[in-house]
Parts: sequence; structure tokens; C-alpha cells
Amino acid sequence: MNKRKLGNTGIEVSEIGFGAWQLGNEKDWGKMTGTEAIHLIKQAMDEDCTFFDTAPNYGAGKSEELIGKAIRGKRDQVIVSSKGGHHSNGELNFDPKQLRLSVESSLGRLQTDYLDCLLLHNPPFSTLTNESPQFELLEQLKAEGKIRAYGASVDTGKEVIELINHTDSQVIEVMFNLFHQEPGESIKLAHQQGVGIIGKIPLDSGWLTGKYDRHSTFSGIRDRWSEEEIQRRAQLVEKVRLILGEEVSMVQSALQYILSFKEVSTTIPGARNLTQLRHNLSASEGELSIRVLHKLHKLWEEEISDSKLPW
Repeated sequence: MNKRKLGNTGIEVSEIGFGAWQLGNEKDWGKMTGTEAIHLIKQAMDEDCTFFDTAPNYGAGKSEELIGKAIRGKRDQVIVSSKGGHHSNGELNFDPKQLRLSVESSLGRLQTDYLDCLLLHNPPFSTLTNESPQFELLEQLKAEGKIRAYGASVDTGKEVIELINHTDSQVIEVMFNLFHQEPGESIKLAHQQGVGIIGKIPLDSGWLTGKYDRHSTFSGIRDRWSEEEIQRRAQLVEKVRLILGEEVSMVQSALQYILSFKEVSTTIPGARNLTQLRHNLSASEGELSIRVLHKLHKLWEEEISDSKLPW
């Protein structure tokens, strides 16, 4: 597994990380036993995946709890990033007092006395300034040694620009994939300022695995798409397949496209079984040709950039 620097934090991470939204989250992702989840995390560690992304509201705290059990005795071998603002009880609250309580609870569930990274979880745009009480709290938590680095998890390049211009964020997590390349220029600016970039939703919630088409139906978190959006995504997947060819893994290619940006420190696909995990991690073993990279970027420019594709 290739490693990359997480900006200027002094932290090194595996370029393919482990997105842990699915752990303990039966409502949105289907059943996975605790034993299976812990085994999956340990297998990721054995295969040199060192970066784990979680949050208090993933599985109502179960995601953090399962990671804590899996890394017990090996805390120094992993980098753990969690979030604040979306709480384990489902509440959305960015009040600093509640954020502090949330961090303390996360530390308890993860069985650790520090987080490598703490991100505000899609916070209100108005809070993206050093003068906000939220960022004042993050600085306090860092001074107390409870977190090593901080920033925010956001969806757009506009938010990335606001963070790098008005906060001391050392890490920014942003939605970035073949179908959502809008943040591309902003992450280059962030990189120039020494900010580590985590690419989230790298497989477009499963579309870039190639397993969905125009006839697919969805439940759980994925039932958010309208019929029109399903048809549009299906057409885009077909065009990606034409660019890649039939024999090439769409999962590997989608992840390798993200990793072609040197500014990205790590990307965090999810996995529900060992087959998916190994497929994700294998993307670190190769790279896309300049010709394919150009065609994939051109597809976004011509088909998506001027018309928003809801996540």
C-alpha cells in the first residue's frame, strides 16, 4: 500500500483508507455482525490500510465502538479520523459544549485518549471561520492533546476555499469522485497551503462499482435518487465503461482517478466484505494512463460540470 502525507500534519496515511459508515449501520447498509466488522477492520490493517474514517452517527456510535475493539493494542498502527456535529442519537447540533461532549464520547467508544483527526461534519457555512466558537473549540482540543489535527468534512469547492481562507484547518474531507469533480481546483489550492485532503464518497455511493444500471432499485440511504437521477447516472456509468473497456475494473479505475491528484492524501471507500475490501485496496497497485485520465475528465466537463448531479 502506498502512503501519502496528510498535508503538513506530520501524519502519514495509506492512500486507500477505510470508510466506516457501514459498520453497525443496519438501517442504511444491511446486516453485518460485530464479529464480521471487527474481522474486516483487522484484515484491512493486515493489508497495510492505516486510515480509518468514522463518525458518532455512523451506526449510532457502533462504527466507532467496533473500530475501538478492532484496534485495541494496536492504536499506534492506525490513523483514526472522526467527526462532530452529527451525534450518535441522531441529533444535529454544533453547539461547542455538545461538540466537546461528542468528542469525549467518541474517545470512549474508540478506547483511545486522542483522535488523529477531528472534522466538523458538514457544518453550517457561517461557522467556517477561526472566529466561530466551533473552531475555537477545535483549537482548544488540539492544545489539550485530545486531537492531533482538525478541519471539516464538506461537499463543495466553495466550502474548501472558505476553510483555507478563514480557518487554520489542517485537514479537509470533501466529496470528490468521477461524477463530482467540482472541488478539483480548490483542493489544489488547499494542497499549496499544506492542507491534507480526504476524498469522500469515491465510488458515488456504489454507482462507480459498475453494479447498478437503469433497472436498479434502491432502499435505505440509496432511495434518495429520483427515477430521472437513476437514468442519468446509468447513462454516465455506460459512458465510463466505454472509456475504460470491458475488462477493466471500474472500482479500481474510479479510485485510481482520484489518486491521480497528488493533492489527495487518501480516499475512503467503504466495504462490507473481504472481497470488496481487497478490491478497493488493490487500486493502490496501479495507475490510469494519461489518455484515460483525460477522457474521464472530459466526460465530467461535457456531461456534468454545468448541471448539478445530486449525491
